[in-house]
Amino acid sequence: MDSLLKSKSRIFERADPHAVSEYVNEHVGAHSIVLPRSGGAQASLSHRKFGRLDLCQISYGGTVRVTSPALETIYHLQVLHKGQCLWRGGRGEEHCFEPGELLLINPDDPVDLTYSEDCEKFILKMPASFLEQACSENNWHAPDGRIRFCESRHQLRELEGLDSLLALICQEAEAERSMPLIQEQYCRIIAGKLLSSMSNNVQLEPLSVSCPSFSRIADYIEQHLKQDISVEQLAQLAHMSQRSLYQLFERHAGTTPKSYIRQKKLERIHSRLCDPTAAVRNVTEIALDYGFLHLGRFSESYKSAFGELPSDTLRRHH
Repeated sequence: MDSLLKSKSRIFERADPHAVSEYVNEHVGAHSIVLPRSGGAQASLSHRKFGRLDLCQISYGGTVRVTSPALETIYHLQVLHKGQCLWRGGRGEEHCFEPGELLLINPDDPVDLTYSEDCEKFILKMPASFLEQACSENNWHAPDGRIRFCESRHQLRELEGLDSLLALICQEAEAERSMPLIQEQYCRIIAGKLLSSMSNNVQLEPLSVSCPSFSRIADYIEQHLKQDISVEQLAQLAHMSQRSLYQLFERHAGTTPKSYIRQKKLERIHSRLCDPTAAVRNVTEIALDYGFLHLGRFSESYKSAFGELPSDTLRRHH
């Protein structure tokens, strides 16, 4: 199958595999590689940032074994373009991936892959917070808040429209002027596509149907994010005790009311910082505007959610 990223995204060409591995460790996911003792493998790598996603295309040019205990806070979607890739699962499973097959790696899955000499693959790196936000926006729910895909192996052609969507995302990532708002919409589409088309533990029933009380509370929070919303206010709005309110949030959002509100505030701030048309003068102003009075803790929470400091987001998009 054709490569998704073109030459304009090339970072390494016929390079030392260890140099490519160091770059991958920094931008795509922690791992280690084992090369044959002899031979002059020449690696190639293309890379693009796309919103909160990373798009990567890699070929080590030789037989390479790639291992990692786990990806921890990220998911990998890997599509084989050329050659073969032997996958070893954590429970003794093995499968030799062929071109057109797709490997989905959860954050807590061990990684043990052996690339053939002619192996080339495309990797979509997704932070766990990215999929968690998609669930939150659609009122979907994962047990214990941990999203897990049940099947590691897929045929790309069987996931209707996914190949075209990946091609569009790569095309947009390589466009001369790729607008952050457009990137954000594409990111939301790919998250929804993966969660709705691949077997996982997420309950896809909208809460607006199954739980009108939670839907009403969520709408209220969205409309009053700049205010100091208390648990008492929400309990009165829902006509229930505070204890019942906590149970409602645990059941449908997998978190507490305060944590839910904080996450929604962070998401709104992130959206504003990513929007070059938004009138944002500095990080301090927007943080205070949404009630974050301790700027150090705000920056830590923001980085934990989005993988970078708010000042970095502002700098990239304004």
